[in-house]
Amino acid sequence: MEIPFSPPLIAEDEIAEVVDTLRSGWITTGPKTKLFEKMITEYCGTQGTVCLNSATAALELTLRVLGIGEGDEVITSAYTYTATAAAICHTGAKPVMVDCRKRDFLLDYDAVNKAITEKTKAIIPVDIAGIPCDYSVLKNIVEINKNKFNAKTDLQKQFGRVVIITDAAHSLGAEYLNKKSCLCADFTAFSFHAVKNLTTAEGGAVTWSYNNNIDSDELYHNYQLLSLHGQSKDALSKSQKGAWEYDIIEPLYKCNMTDIMASIGFRQLQKYDKYITHRHEIIKKYNNAFKDMDVITPVHFDESFKSSAHLYLLRFLKNDENYRNEFIAKMAEKSVSCNVHYKPLPLLTAYKNRGYNISDYPVAYNNYINEISLPVFNSMTDEQVEYVIKTFKETMGEC
Repeated sequence: MEIPFSPPLIAEDEIAEVVDTLRSGWITTGPKTKLFEKMITEYCGTQGTVCLNSATAALELTLRVLGIGEGDEVITSAYTYTATAAAICHTGAKPVMVDCRKRDFLLDYDAVNKAITEKTKAIIPVDIAGIPCDYSVLKNIVEINKNKFNAKTDLQKQFGRVVIITDAAHSLGAEYLNKKSCLCADFTAFSFHAVKNLTTAEGGAVTWSYNNNIDSDELYHNYQLLSLHGQSKDALSKSQKGAWEYDIIEPLYKCNMTDIMASIGFRQLQKYDKYITHRHEIIKKYNNAFKDMDVITPVHFDESFKSSAHLYLLRFLKNDENYRNEFIAKMAEKSVSCNVHYKPLPLLTAYKNRGYNISDYPVAYNNYINEISLPVFNSMTDEQVEYVIKTFKETMGEC
């Protein structure tokens, strides 16, 4: 039996919707992208949403909308994929990395508190594996540090504090204190990459919570400018009779979502909660099977939160990177694909060259060297789950 790590589930209704889009004559950003944005907003309970070509773009454009750039600092986790920090680097701001907690892969909140300076403009917490951060703690941290905040733009003044921009590439649908976790941040960036719970092949979105000080329509317009070359009208608006004329406000960027992508996305969103339920069932089976073994199983739900069940990050009690790598190789020999999430950023050349040193992030390093990600995907069958469990136990006995 061959078990892939995270194949996409593309059903007939998504295929039919894409075909409909291809036949419609409207394949770039148009009515289906607008529909997908509306559906995400309704699903999340937020104020507005913009669909883009990636979560990376969603993070970067949010920083740019806020006017964050040269001379500014943005706090984020050392334990994440490069996209989180790269978005900060693209704007010219400095990523201030903090370590993660010993018991999981989320931010060390004490380290966040200590890292805030007068240059800090935003925090990008990472809901790794789909597990939401403790947003009550984060909100308290930004509140008690309001006196350090120096606003540079009108939008920053409207917040009057450090802005929370969640990297929720893994956590669409996650809940915190019985509501969607995206309602707990100011801005939330989602990924719809091929390996995510909900996919548009590539793609992403940013949604924002209600804030009485913010003009949501103006915010949406600013995202549109940033994502479409600074053009004052998008293609859909220009297509109206006699409405061809436009202006370029600034020479900006090109990172919009197409209707082809949105066709897959809004069909998947219609059944998305079923996907999450199925993934939670897989995680429960894994946790139950491994509870008496020499491993640390991830906590994906308790009385305060429920994850989106995106990844299953297991840790061996044995802190040995070679052991972990050998284990993954043996699983592959038995046709089970596993992965590692992630190499902490300071281990990567791009961030070493920027002066980051893994010795400053000991918890992230120790969590990394014994971590293994087991397969979890929307179409995974009970038989496949049992095969992974059986193979994992066999391999534990061999290593």
